[in-house]
Amino acid sequence: MKKITNFTIVFVLSCFCLHAQTDSLEMKETRAYFQIPEAPETYNGTNVVARMIDGLGYRYYWATEDLREADLEFTPGNNGRKASEVLDHLHGLSTTILNATLNKPNIRPTDQPKRSWDQLRKETLDNFMAASQNMRLADGEDLQHLNIVFQRGERTSEFPMWNLLNGPLADAISHVGQIVSYRRSAGNPVDPGVNVFMGVTKQ
Repeated sequence: MKKITNFTIVFVLSCFCLHAQTDSLEMKETRAYFQIPEAPETYNGTNVVARMIDGLGYRYYWATEDLREADLEFTPGNNGRKASEVLDHLHGLSTTILNATLNKPNIRPTDQPKRSWDQLRKETLDNFMAASQNMRLADGEDLQHLNIVFQRGERTSEFPMWNLLNGPLADAISHVGQIVSYRRSAGNPVDPGVNVFMGVTKQ
């Protein structure tokens, strides 16, 4: 029986670790908004909205990648919301954005089940991706027929898609920036390879 040397053991372990890292990277690359999707081929209202959601999704992905428990608990003080509370709000905004692309009412008050952070993040990213895809599949004239709908008991309120742009969509972008600031203050800044202009991240 051949003698197994320390070099052989180190070599095998190195190969295993490299394979594991490659698998991990490939798994990340299949997640929603690891990088920004290809831009639509034509310019119209629905494609512009879709691209704005894609930009938000990419920023959210990297603002929330590898958050630690300390990051989730971070608060700036002065009775400000914890990062986890801001992320809960972002999840709600992502649902509102998705529902607007479906003309689906947002029921108030909400009754949300308890979720782990990983589940909440995945649902938020999936909501952004689904909303973008709905916009890409819609006709350019469909925007005038879509509304943000809120339902509280028997009362229903409807607002045009203009309100989506200056309301939930702009609000979500602001809160993603808030998370970026929080994690930097907590000592865990966003990956320096993130390029929000190009929508890709240097590994």
